[in-house]
Amino acid sequence: MRNSPEHLPEEPTDLPDVHMNRRTKICLWVIVLGLANFLAYSVAYFSLPGEAIHGHISREPSPGADRLHYYLLNKGGDVEVTWRVWIYSAVHSSTIPVTVAAVLLAMLTVAKDRIVSSMRSSAVRGREFITLLAMVVGATSIVWMAWFLRVIIGHLLEPLPL
Repeated sequence: MRNSPEHLPEEPTDLPDVHMNRRTKICLWVIVLGLANFLAYSVAYFSLPGEAIHGHISREPSPGADRLHYYLLNKGGDVEVTWRVWIYSAVHSSTIPVTVAAVLLAMLTVAKDRIVSSMRSSAVRGREFITLLAMVVGATSIVWMAWFLRVIIGHLLEPLPL
């Protein structure tokens, strides 16, 4: 009789659920991949002789077809690189705003329940706070990436005279 269901102790209900739901798994993957991209960008930033966002492209007039020169800005000076290195730097730099936004939004999503429960008695409700934060992160990311893309496209479309 001691092992009958009526005599078994009740399981505590305040323990966290150890099983992750699909949303949490996706968010954790977004965080891991985003941090990996940021780490790869950091390694590339310190490995390359500069970055394309603040670099430029110059056009050298020559008979037949103009020759383009690609420069990365490195500590106040220009360093000429290949087209591939310049494009890699430009594209990878442009992914950083999206990466930062994705990681922040994934972290917000994972922490949403805790934030909501901790802000019940405050002037701003937790859900409204999360929505506002997500909008600020999204808008900032879009503006940041648009600026990067505008600069890169400007370099590609209008090379400076050499």
